[in-house]
Amino acid sequence: MQSVADRHAGPIFIVLNPGSGAQDAETARARIEAVLAAGGRACEFVAVPDPVRLHATAAECVRRARAVHGTVVAAGGDGTINAVAHAVLGSGCPFGVLPMGTFNYFGRTHGIPEDVEAAARVLLEGRVKAVQVGAVNERIFLVNASLGLYPKLLEERESAKRQFGRSRLVAFVSALYTLLRNHRVLRLWLRCDDAVASIATPTLFVGNNRLQLEQLGIAEAACVERGQLAAIALRPVSPAGMLGLALRGSLGRLGEADNVLSFPFREILLSVAVGRRRPPRIKVATDGEVMWMRLPLQLRVADRMLPLLCPPDEPAT
Repeated sequence: MQSVADRHAGPIFIVLNPGSGAQDAETARARIEAVLAAGGRACEFVAVPDPVRLHATAAECVRRARAVHGTVVAAGGDGTINAVAHAVLGSGCPFGVLPMGTFNYFGRTHGIPEDVEAAARVLLEGRVKAVQVGAVNERIFLVNASLGLYPKLLEERESAKRQFGRSRLVAFVSALYTLLRNHRVLRLWLRCDDAVASIATPTLFVGNNRLQLEQLGIAEAACVERGQLAAIALRPVSPAGMLGLALRGSLGRLGEADNVLSFPFREILLSVAVGRRRPPRIKVATDGEVMWMRLPLQLRVADRMLPLLCPPDEPAT
C-alpha cells in the first residue's frame, strides 16, 4: 500500500445517498464534517436524493477531484458505493467509503468501520489498497452479481424496505417470503476458455467479496484474493428445499449442500434459455441494483483495480 498524503491532499468530495441505511443523514454529515475539519481537510458533500442522478453526479465529482488532486468518497450502501466506484475506476483519484447501508459488505471486508466518525478518520489517515473489481458486460460490481431468483429477491426486498423501513430484519423476512414461492428454472450455457457446460438453475450468483462468501460457507471464498471470482448455482429444488438451502446459508454451510455447485473463474461467457425461449435480455443485479442486460453476458475480473482508502493496518492484497 502507498501513502496518498503528498499527491492527494486536496478537497474530499463526498457523494451522499440520504436514503441509505437507517442512519439520519444530517446527523451523519455533521459528525463526518467535524472529523475532517479537525484533521484540516476541506470537504464538500454532494447529496443525491434522486438515484437517477447518481452516476452523473459521481462522474462530475471525479472530474472536479482530478483537477485539484482530491479524493472521491461514497457515503451510502453497496449500491451507492458501486456507482461512485464506477466513476472513479481508472481516473487516478483515490476512492473512499463511508458505509451507511444495511449490510456494508464492501466496507467491512476492507476493514472500514461502520461508525461514521471512525470511517471518516480513515479518509485522513488511510492508505491506498488496490482492490479487485468484477464486471458483467460493461457494468462493474464490488460485492456480487446475479441473475434469476436473486435479482427478484432484491426487488421484493427493496419494496418491503420502502413499506416497513430499512433493517436487516425486514430484509430477512422479505427474503423468506420470496424463497417460499415457486421459481422458474433457467438453462445456462457457460463457456470458459475452450470448455462449455450447461446448468439448469433458478439462480446464478457470482461473488467478489470474501466476507460474504465465507458467511455463506462457500469453499472458494479465498479465490477473490487470487484474482478470481466465485460462481454459485443452485440445482432446481422445491420451495421447502430452497428454504433448507437458505437455512444452510444462514449457518455458513451452503457450500456443503448437494444441490449447490460452486467454482472459481476469471472469465466466462454466459447464454440463457427460459423453457424453449432464448430471451434477448435478462435482469441482472450488481451490488443490489437490478437492471436489464442484453445476452450473452460476459462475467470477468475487470482489467483495472480500484484505489481504495483503507485503514493503515489493513493488509495489502
